[in-house]
Amino acid sequence: MLFFIGCTKKNDLTKNTNSTEDSLSVYLSLANDISLSYESKQKYTQKALSVVEKKKNDSLTRANLFKIANRYFNMNDLESFKVISELVLNRAIIAKDSAYMAKAYTYLGDYYSNRMISDSAFRSYFKAQKIYLQINDQYNLAKTLISKASLQYNEADFFESEISVFKALEILKTKKDVNEQLYECYNLLGILSNEREEYNKAIDYQNKALKTLDDKSIPSDFQLKATSLNNIGFVYLRMKNYTQAISCFEKGLEEKNLFEEKTILYAMLLDNLAYSKLKSNRVDGLPAQFYRSLKIRDSLGLKMEMISNQIHLSEYYALKKDTAKAVEFSKQALLLSRSSDKLNNTLQALKQIAAVDPKNAAKYSKEYIQLNDKMLKAERNMGEKFSRIEYETNEIKDQNSSLQEKNKTLVYVFSICTLLGLFFYVYKTQQAKNRELLFKQQQQIANEDIYNLMISQQNEIELTRIKEKKRVAQELHDGILGRMFGIRISLDSLDKLDEIEAVPKRKKYLTELKNVEQDIREISHDLNREKSELINNFVSILNKLFEDQINTYSSKLITFFDPEIKWDLMSNIEKINLYRIVQEGLQNCNKYAEADIIRVEFKNENNNLVLRIEDDGIGFNTNRTKNGIGLHNIEYRVKECKGTVTIKSAKGEGTILSIEIPIDPNNNLHNDI
Repeated sequence: MLFFIGCTKKNDLTKNTNSTEDSLSVYLSLANDISLSYESKQKYTQKALSVVEKKKNDSLTRANLFKIANRYFNMNDLESFKVISELVLNRAIIAKDSAYMAKAYTYLGDYYSNRMISDSAFRSYFKAQKIYLQINDQYNLAKTLISKASLQYNEADFFESEISVFKALEILKTKKDVNEQLYECYNLLGILSNEREEYNKAIDYQNKALKTLDDKSIPSDFQLKATSLNNIGFVYLRMKNYTQAISCFEKGLEEKNLFEEKTILYAMLLDNLAYSKLKSNRVDGLPAQFYRSLKIRDSLGLKMEMISNQIHLSEYYALKKDTAKAVEFSKQALLLSRSSDKLNNTLQALKQIAAVDPKNAAKYSKEYIQLNDKMLKAERNMGEKFSRIEYETNEIKDQNSSLQEKNKTLVYVFSICTLLGLFFYVYKTQQAKNRELLFKQQQQIANEDIYNLMISQQNEIELTRIKEKKRVAQELHDGILGRMFGIRISLDSLDKLDEIEAVPKRKKYLTELKNVEQDIREISHDLNREKSELINNFVSILNKLFEDQINTYSSKLITFFDPEIKWDLMSNIEKINLYRIVQEGLQNCNKYAEADIIRVEFKNENNNLVLRIEDDGIGFNTNRTKNGIGLHNIEYRVKECKGTVTIKSAKGEGTILSIEIPIDPNNNLHNDI
């Protein structure tokens, strides 16, 4: 009895654990659903966090916390991203998990980098770098070096940035399937070479970056090709080769889904293209392209990027001799740049306003010189600060190593004394422990036998229940229906009476009995198979469905029925399945496709019925999207009809669902539809 209760509690605990894991998976999935609102994704992320926080501090829990941090980062909730990253770091330190400690430091480095707190970002990346070196995790070490190199570039520490990139490249060249990281290295080297005015070298590196994109495993929605084309175009722009620059920027803008997937990059390419045209004295598309880029950046809140558009518009109107507008845009750029920590933006704005406002040029030039000196000093200080952080971190590490060595000596002495004291005790108790272990093994075997017996009994109960259900269904059909038929015949004999008043009553009762008979028949059929639609024409049923679709949804619906289809050769089961497939297909179009036009066609091809449902909606990646219950139901129904199903779709290219079912000329099943 006690064993039985213990086993039951253990099973309940297992079920609860599985239920919790399923809920966590659902919450994390919904938190990453781009179709949901920001508030909904925040709510599901918080629910996932509440589940994970209750779990013990193991590697799975820490991995789930990183997933939650990623959800916050994708939502641009950087403060929550930081809180979760610090939580994982503390847990990793407690568990002495070096790999997760390093990963948490990289996450914190990403946070500080996004917040433009460069010294803290560098410190975090450097700590992660040291740990990855200790545990010999070369791949993640290379990724951390790339992040550190990007930070150094942003702070104009070009020499150290290049050193970090070459260190990463040295590691990556010995690895496989790292083309995405190789792209980042070559791209950054190209940018660094452009800063040093080594233009040919910059183009070579960018071409190497483009070559790594031959690897089709790199997701196209990263828009890395457009990124490289923009960078190459910018090199040509600085070389004053405006024709080549325009060509690169135009090719970048032609990349598929660029605006939807990388709106920021789209706006940058558009601004660079317009500026290249301006420099080459081409006016086609100007100033509309400048204004469109400015509008996009303004809508995204990219204030610092807007400065570039405003300066370029100022140059455009200066060229057109519209001094008022030229000064106006340069003043806007200067005002916006003063709210930035980036002195380079202010320098560019001052340079432009001095050029278009000669009356105040001396004042702006003086401020330009002061800020330029200040920026150069700040860049030197930041480079020195990075070096100082490395030195201080290494010094702290050396001190910790010395303390660790002393602590190890004390631990060794204490351990030896403790072992000598416990040796005799362990020797004496070992036999007792062996007996206890043997008893537990026997107990486990007994528990497994009880559990297997319970499963067998449950299966027997389930089989009996199914058999009884079928028996009740047969009884309803053969017993009750027969009696009701007899009652109807008895009532029918009332026609022999002469009572005039009995006639309408008899007809009324007969009608009611027929309805009852029909209802009972439907109930009986529901227990064994899907209820058949009592409509005389299958095409009419489908047309009614199509009519409801047209009246309910705004999408245009186009339908076609091949007159060569021999519907009488198809069984009721096949027609029911076809109806449900069309119903499910239309529902998917309405819920997910965002289509303007939906086309449903029935054709007869080589004695096969072909159903084709096509829409011009947003589509999806069939390789990366798991089938939902709706698609599973469609596949099941097609399989029941001995047919085949194919789905063709791509992001932004709509979806085509094709069903092919053989028409059996020897099908002798009676058709009511």
